[in-house]
Amino acid sequence: MENISLKIEENFLKAIEKVMQKHNYMTKTEFIREAIRDKIRKLEEKEILEDKELMSQVKLSEQNIKKGKVKEFKY
Repeated sequence: MENISLKIEENFLKAIEKVMQKHNYMTKTEFIREAIRDKIRKLEEKEILEDKELMSQVKLSEQNIKKGKVKEFKY
């Protein structure tokens, strides 16, 4: 496991400690690791949703082309 150093403003650190206490986190390391995991998960979910949205737009365009509603572009 690799160590990293992180500088945090005092007001931000106090806010973190308040939330940690409220939610029973024992260490800042535990809190920060979980926050990073959550951020990674949310970014991955966002990518999946964007991919699904793009695919649904492609499918809709293909359906419209087949129905003759949109002219097919030739490259």
